[in-house]
Amino acid sequence: MKVPVSWLKDFVEIDLPIEELAHRLTMAGLEVDEIHFVGLPMPGGSADQPHSQPVTKISGIEWDPQKIVTAAVYEVNPHPNADRLVLCELDDGEQIHTVLTGAPNLYPYKGLGRLEKPLKVAYAREGARLYDGHQPGQTLITLKRTKIRGVESYSMICSEKELGISEAHEGVILLDEDAPVGVALADYMGDAVLDISLTPNIARDANILGVAREVAAITGKPLREPDYSFTAEGGAIAGKLAIVIEEPELNPRFVAGLIERIIIGESPYWVQRRLHLAGMRPINNIVDATNYVMIEVGQPLHAFDYDLLMKRAGGKAPTIITRRAQPGEKITTLDGEERTLDDFTVLVCDTAGPLALAGVMGGLETEVTPNTRGVLLEGANWNFINTRRTANAQKLPSEASYRFSRGVHPALALRGVERGLELMRRWSGGVVSRGLVDNYPLPPVESVVEIGSEEVRRWLGIELSAAEIAEILSRLDFKVELQGGRVRAAAPDHRLDIGSGVVGLADLIEEIARIYGYERIPETRMADELPHQLGNPEYEGEERVRDLLVNLGLQEAVTYRMTSTERESRLQPVPEAAADGYVKIANPIVNDRNVLRRSLLSSLLEVVERNARLRERLALFEIGPVFHAVSGSDLPEEAARLALIVCGRRQPSAWQASDAAVMDFYDLKGILEGLFTGLRLEGVRFLPPESPEQASTAAFHPGKCARLLIGKRELGAMGELHPLVRAHYELPEAPVLAADLDLDVLLEQIPAQVEVEAVAAYPPVLEDLALVLDEGIPAERVEQVIRAAGGRILKGLRLFDVYRGEQISAGMKSLAYSLTYQSAEKTLTDEEVLKIRQRIIRELERELGAKLRA
Repeated sequence: MKVPVSWLKDFVEIDLPIEELAHRLTMAGLEVDEIHFVGLPMPGGSADQPHSQPVTKISGIEWDPQKIVTAAVYEVNPHPNADRLVLCELDDGEQIHTVLTGAPNLYPYKGLGRLEKPLKVAYAREGARLYDGHQPGQTLITLKRTKIRGVESYSMICSEKELGISEAHEGVILLDEDAPVGVALADYMGDAVLDISLTPNIARDANILGVAREVAAITGKPLREPDYSFTAEGGAIAGKLAIVIEEPELNPRFVAGLIERIIIGESPYWVQRRLHLAGMRPINNIVDATNYVMIEVGQPLHAFDYDLLMKRAGGKAPTIITRRAQPGEKITTLDGEERTLDDFTVLVCDTAGPLALAGVMGGLETEVTPNTRGVLLEGANWNFINTRRTANAQKLPSEASYRFSRGVHPALALRGVERGLELMRRWSGGVVSRGLVDNYPLPPVESVVEIGSEEVRRWLGIELSAAEIAEILSRLDFKVELQGGRVRAAAPDHRLDIGSGVVGLADLIEEIARIYGYERIPETRMADELPHQLGNPEYEGEERVRDLLVNLGLQEAVTYRMTSTERESRLQPVPEAAADGYVKIANPIVNDRNVLRRSLLSSLLEVVERNARLRERLALFEIGPVFHAVSGSDLPEEAARLALIVCGRRQPSAWQASDAAVMDFYDLKGILEGLFTGLRLEGVRFLPPESPEQASTAAFHPGKCARLLIGKRELGAMGELHPLVRAHYELPEAPVLAADLDLDVLLEQIPAQVEVEAVAAYPPVLEDLALVLDEGIPAERVEQVIRAAGGRILKGLRLFDVYRGEQISAGMKSLAYSLTYQSAEKTLTDEEVLKIRQRIIRELERELGAKLRA
């Protein structure tokens, strides 16, 4: 929001230095990003010199009061040697000069002799510092004496670009007729512009009056409201217009006025300059009036050509209707684009069809043109959510939608139309019809909140009496009443951000803190007793999983929760982009992210795909929700998942010789086992899939994957990516290993308490055991038998070799285990260890038919 200080001064007295004003506004929640000086003296020097301790970014140009002044042009004569140049007879208040210029907007006056009404201009004398009007950007130059086509030139009549007002440089500035002559231009129209970043909760201040209200509150100066009265000398508006609102929830209020016999032309220069400084482009006196009111008081307006409305209505009085768009309905907006409308879009229509996108932009068919002689002025209020949705769907941001999508109070509609009609009357010479048409079916409920000294003391740590609280709130236009030591405050009719109950109380506390001054609030210790601290097992479990995986060498990734069915279908060996079961996004940011994801692994694979050609080793994990549509419910089922992917070299490259082998199934299995060990989980089993078509393992290689179970609960699946799935991604040649786990099941199995033992004081006994057994017996079953037979003395068991070859029979395999025996009570003897070993061998032979390998 760009705020010219001169405009602010229309509504509040400002006697602070501009830098101090910017600081005070920033501390009150209106962060001033930049102060742009346009002519006024700059703190510490000009734009190309350093400034002394600026509170915010400072830019701009200072107009030398001795060299840049107002002047009058009395005659415009042709240049003797150039058709596109003219020589102006100019009075700068001290002497008459002949000034050479090529400004096209002076051509109409060429050769007319002495002008009856002199042209008032901005004049720069020799030696003045200005911006170069013919160079891109802002390049400072100093005016020097020279000759152009045989005529001496030492000064110039200035354009807006040369003075830093705007980028317009096609013509020179023509000041208003009442401009004085010979006055320093900085004194006449020097300004400074505050560039304020408004947060959504302060959108009420997206106008000059709103900022002036804040300045008045923080400085204690009185606020001067604009004059909303208008002179109406035409006939009554009754019978010339009707308004029908089909859905008051979407259009709580619609106000319209009528002005006729207007003459389209330029606005006064002071209006154009203010609009330029505020970031708006002047167009004509009617459109400028609507923009001026929007920036001044915060109510967007729209002007319709009334004669065109009459023509569309067959010569009868038009009926304005606000309704939702019908299927397939279209409109061409003021930017010339034909737009197909969604069924949620609210339109301003007449009986012939759409006229405007409500709260966003008007239609081209009834726009104001140079031939317009009558204007229907609309000031309405629109549902802020629907306005935001429409603007996003049509990709059509506008100044109006910026304000409506953040909330504009319906009370402003009437004031905006009244103010707009009067400005149009003054600037266009039109005649305003008596009365207004005001359809107001849904007034907002007034927000009233009670507050006392105790709440301020408890929440802010400062002592304020009820009278002081009332005084602060009244400065912000709250209607306050003192009732038994408490303050009853009603929100003003320009604010929609004050809630009720405890929310409203918090809103008032914030307002008091802003105006009292955040920097004045003392540092205090908490006086309230701290509540009992409750743990969050789900969060703590997730953080524990993250820490363990990072310690195991993985990096965490965070991906979008929005995706598309086409993206996720790549995770299937045969892609099928079925939309069943997906949660559709009503207003997607981009077309290829229009549903919520159902697979975390799919999202993580996209990260691997983008990074695989940049890194020779990837080890990633992600924790996040997936979403499944629930029949009969608007809300989806959210399930927490954990996905892991590893691929590439087992060890990172180094200058020393290292293991250049790539990771395989067992590397990922080892990572998962390390995670389970860190979580103190017992009984996790790796089993082959029940069938190749099983949903949990469909994305994995049929012979290189496993189901994970803990007890009887399905934990997830892991393995090498299916070759057909690999083909859908641009992945490295090395195997891609992945795991997709149910995080909710994983966290539920983490024991609340873990038994610990003291470190044994007696030495362990280590031995190896090589067994020959049937190929179909899994190693897990062998481990179960060994542990059961070894009892408490068997402290460690590790499979370190698997052999299949000529030295053992066909259909058999050899498994070699490392066993660790240790007692916490004594040193084990050879005889004791031998007994345990023999018991283990007997049980293996009895249960599994296993024999010692010779």
